Amino acid sequence: MTNDRKLNLFESAPIARAVLLLSAPTVASCLVSILYSLADTYFVGMLNDPIQTAAVTLAAPVLLAFNAVNNLFGVGSSSMMSRALGRKDFKTLRQSSSFGFYGSVFCGILYSLACIAFMGPLLSILGADATTAEPTRRYLIWTVCCGAVPSILNVVMAYLIRSEGATFHASMGTMCGCLLNIVLDPLFILPGGLGMGAEGAALATFISNCVATLYFFCYLIIKRKSTYVCISPKEFTLRRVISGGVCTVGIPASIQNLLNVVSHMLLNNLAAPYGAAALAAMGIASKICMVPFFVSNGISQGVMPLVGYTYAARDIKRMKKALWFSAKLSLSILTVCALCFCVFSNPLTRSFIEDAQTVAFGSVFLKGMSLSVPFLALDFLAVGVFQAVGKGSNSLLMAALRKGVFEIPALYLLNFLFPLYGLAFAQLLAEVCMSVIGTILLLKLLRQIEAQYAK
Repeated sequence: MTNDRKLNLFESAPIARAVLLLSAPTVASCLVSILYSLADTYFVGMLNDPIQTAAVTLAAPVLLAFNAVNNLFGVGSSSMMSRALGRKDFKTLRQSSSFGFYGSVFCGILYSLACIAFMGPLLSILGADATTAEPTRRYLIWTVCCGAVPSILNVVMAYLIRSEGATFHASMGTMCGCLLNIVLDPLFILPGGLGMGAEGAALATFISNCVATLYFFCYLIIKRKSTYVCISPKEFTLRRVISGGVCTVGIPASIQNLLNVVSHMLLNNLAAPYGAAALAAMGIASKICMVPFFVSNGISQGVMPLVGYTYAARDIKRMKKALWFSAKLSLSILTVCALCFCVFSNPLTRSFIEDAQTVAFGSVFLKGMSLSVPFLALDFLAVGVFQAVGKGSNSLLMAALRKGVFEIPALYLLNFLFPLYGLAFAQLLAEVCMSVIGTILLLKLLRQIEAQYAK
């Protein structure tokens, strides 16, 4: 896509076309990402060994913590880049992308070293016991100790490329790695291949992330004359206007994901005393519900460059049209997903594992979790808008309320009132509250912007 075509997409293309062109590849890459995550669970589940499936579940919070770095440098830099592009400030655009790239590399290295140094305490915090500790450790060696840098870098580079409207290539890089992972999973996991179990799933993830990162490097080399994204060391700067601008949006987004990790770890720890079957079932239900989670997130992240650009260009009418179209699109898709999960909860769970007890637990968990799905649409869109226009304080407030005030306390309360099964309904309570709060904050922000630009 040439620079003129990129700007046309932001400035004059029909709203439905612009939103779909920006969001569809992002949603597709998100779905492929969750597909490869589900593939890990599916092929490990084919071993019919709840301990192996539990190991993947226990390791999930550590991998989710990657998103804290992804959002710090990916969301923060891409927000800066889209707004700089709207102002035609190309120097800030280049420096923001370089800062995001090198910051993510540095943090990825630190993350790997920390995991290696504190592996023992980490396994205890995750809730691993004598039976699950070793397979969990082996899973973490490949995905984190070896794989933190490529795992983080390929996501951040996708954000940087997406910020200028090149969503197709941003998504292709992600999808090529994910599809490779799906191909490698059965070869590495199952007895007919290398027979490595959960460790094989981790090795496949590591290789696929390396390939995805390589795709983005090739893209930047080939498109170096037409892309706004710059990873030259010469453009790297710690100037406050750049580092502060990235962190203003990125840190709240990062904290949001760290709170997600804490919530996920608490969920695992509260489910662990009920046995490996309950823990495996919780992991399966959680991963199935990640499909609509990523759809909603894909739409909100896909439309972010358009929102940021139109905000900086002072085209508020176009920005509002993009938001309402995105809200209707996301809500429609998520409602259908929730209905399907409720109706087909048993066969969906059984498709991952044949263990009768795990299926029984998972079917109930999936029904409970699916009820929260439609409320993600407005919640995620509001956060995406706050990030796009640089209102990091609003997105931080949303994150603190969602996890700290609603979901985490609800996990303890509902587990006390309805042991084990109550855990599946904590997110419903949180998302109902957050969809209302997010809508109120978003409408307030839009009124403020209109009043500001009317002067």
